[in-house]
Amino acid sequence: MSTGAGASDLLHAEDSGLDQMVRGEQAVAARSPLQLFWRRFRRDKVAMTALVFIVVLIVAAIFAGPITKLVGAPPPNEQQTSALDDFGLPSGPDSEHWFGADPIGRDVFSRVLYGAQVSLTVAFVGTGLSVLFGVILGTMAAFYRRWVDTIIARTLDVMLAFPVLLLGLGLATACSGENGCMGGLIQPGLSVVIFIIVLANTPYVARIIRGQVLSLREKEFVEASRSLGASNARIMFRDILPNLVAPIIVYATLFIPANILLEAALSFLGVGVQPPRASWGEMLSDAISIFNVAWWFMLFPGMALLLTVLAFNLVGDGLQDALNPKGTKSR
Repeated sequence: MSTGAGASDLLHAEDSGLDQMVRGEQAVAARSPLQLFWRRFRRDKVAMTALVFIVVLIVAAIFAGPITKLVGAPPPNEQQTSALDDFGLPSGPDSEHWFGADPIGRDVFSRVLYGAQVSLTVAFVGTGLSVLFGVILGTMAAFYRRWVDTIIARTLDVMLAFPVLLLGLGLATACSGENGCMGGLIQPGLSVVIFIIVLANTPYVARIIRGQVLSLREKEFVEASRSLGASNARIMFRDILPNLVAPIIVYATLFIPANILLEAALSFLGVGVQPPRASWGEMLSDAISIFNVAWWFMLFPGMALLLTVLAFNLVGDGLQDALNPKGTKSR
């Protein structure tokens, strides 16, 4: 009897264990891909901290005007002679000017805050257009192959041959007139920077997408759609494109910090955002001549640029690990 009871208890325990395993598998299977991605991403504390910083920066850039009024800071282009000493040198950080003043008496805190608007606009608009054009060109080149692939590939090679900084200098000079270039489409300042970013990044995005599509176009689901009579456009944008969302997101987040640095470099050279509009690169350029007496004028724009680029890089790495399960295991 005791033996039979023990066997019965053992069988009951095995059944309960199997039930728990089944329920666990069902719970895992019930999670959507988005939930699984978020579960992996939020485990990366460094990436989450960087994401919080980016969100705060975006909010600060959007509400730069109300924030400056709330803290009592002057507008970014207001020149205050009270911020200069008897020798015409700017004052350092104090209760009135948190980040000090620049050589003509403008508040550095306000200009850093408004400079975030320029950097984020260039980053998101330039990256978005680069990804859009790159996805279209890369998908078409890989899907149609033959002469379409040849023409697009050679065009991308020509685009890659352009020296970006020299191109920026040339465009800024050529488009410096009131009417700009291309019938007013490209104007001096922000539009020139965005145009250069799109021209520089589109070939890289297109090459990445082309490689992905070359692999996907041979999959069974594409052959099944083609056998059902689906058009080429439907196969490209309804079947293949959804499978490219993960790499597109990852590479876009990696292009954003590079574009922020490119905008800062162009503004530093004087061919980016035009004064009096605030730009971190332009502020760093102006700070070179007075760094020995006004260190704050270079420190705070430089720190803003450094932390922003670092945050986007960390978020990009976190997204790559979260979207690639093998990457999370390696950590």
